[in-house]
Amino acid sequence: MTEATQNTGSGSAKRQQQSRVGRRPLPVPKGVNVTIDGQNVQVQGPKGKLSRRIADGVSVRRDGDTLRVDASSAGRGAARLQGLVRAILATLIKGVVDGFERSLELVGTGYRAEVKGRALHFQLGFSHPKVFELPAEVSATIPPDSKGTIIHLSSPDKASLGQAAATIRSFRPPEPYGGKGVRYRGETVRRKAGKAGKAKGAAA
Repeated sequence: MTEATQNTGSGSAKRQQQSRVGRRPLPVPKGVNVTIDGQNVQVQGPKGKLSRRIADGVSVRRDGDTLRVDASSAGRGAARLQGLVRAILATLIKGVVDGFERSLELVGTGYRAEVKGRALHFQLGFSHPKVFELPAEVSATIPPDSKGTIIHLSSPDKASLGQAAATIRSFRPPEPYGGKGVRYRGETVRRKAGKAGKAKGAAA
């Protein structure tokens, strides 16, 4: 590597180090406040407030109505990190502006859920109800006409929402024979034939 390539102040070196996606300015919508304190970035909007610590090797700066992510070290690793950090910031902004949603379905006789304060109570065929305490940034609603079999989760924090949904699903994952259990809305459950089904197929 030549001395010119090592000099991060040259225009050509900057182009080599910048991610094509990561270097694009990220628009900050009206009503969204962004606070940058070193590697700590806080984003606040209509749906809430989120903060993340950005990894070393990149820096974030405000440029008018946009955010810019710069690779602050040489090498491909820094460029990849630049693109990743831009994607994280874009997710934070979308979260505080629009929020994220995830829905689950309860399939099984007598399976139902109920919201009690900040907790979800589930009847899933066990001898006792399952209780899930909602994280502070996640809210849950159950449509009245679903009879407790559909749960809508919402949050500005995509990661927390995904973890909450995964935890709830783990209480009773869809079983492959009858399909009973907790599933994501729209999830396709791969079904297996039971003994009667196998016998019928063999006879045919």
